[in-house]
Amino acid sequence: MSKGANLGYVRVSTVEQNEARQVEALEKRGIDKWFIEKVSGKNMDRPKLREMLDYAREGDTVLIHDLSRISRNLADLLTLLEDFERRGISLVSLHENIDTCTPMGKLTLSIIGSINEFERANLLERQREGIAIAKRAGKYKGRKPVEVEDIAAVYHDWVMRHKSKAQLARENGVSRPTLDRLLREYEREKIAKERPE
Repeated sequence: MSKGANLGYVRVSTVEQNEARQVEALEKRGIDKWFIEKVSGKNMDRPKLREMLDYAREGDTVLIHDLSRISRNLADLLTLLEDFERRGISLVSLHENIDTCTPMGKLTLSIIGSINEFERANLLERQREGIAIAKRAGKYKGRKPVEVEDIAAVYHDWVMRHKSKAQLARENGVSRPTLDRLLREYEREKIAKERPE
């Protein structure tokens, strides 16, 4: 992989807050292009973050002061890291001393991902227990199945790498796990139809 550019991403929550501390810390790493925004990090829909994601190419390194600057929750962080890995982009977080180029950085992220999976499994178990109790009490109505209008087009965009799963989930108003399930179901049906008798 060729050595790309160092991209500095800086975020403060309000216009009144000063980004100088983050900029000063990152400047020592030789930033080629800056992306600075003053907006809440409650979700991934941020202009400068989107601009940076569009600009970044294979071999580039995104540098941040700390993980909370780029994402406020674990699910969004893991989605972002999955996108970076797929595109050959590295992430360096100074505060947590994480560099996804290094084996230790990859191990740290793997541990973070495992903790997230563990938390999710516990949540699902609690949901199942709650549903079972509600069913026994005759109070559970179930929920309407979530669908995507044109799953074939979504599947095509994902397989051809035109769009990331995160982008497709946002555009279709579904969660990442729901999109994953719908893509798996569509893929199974597609393979079954194409299989010779």
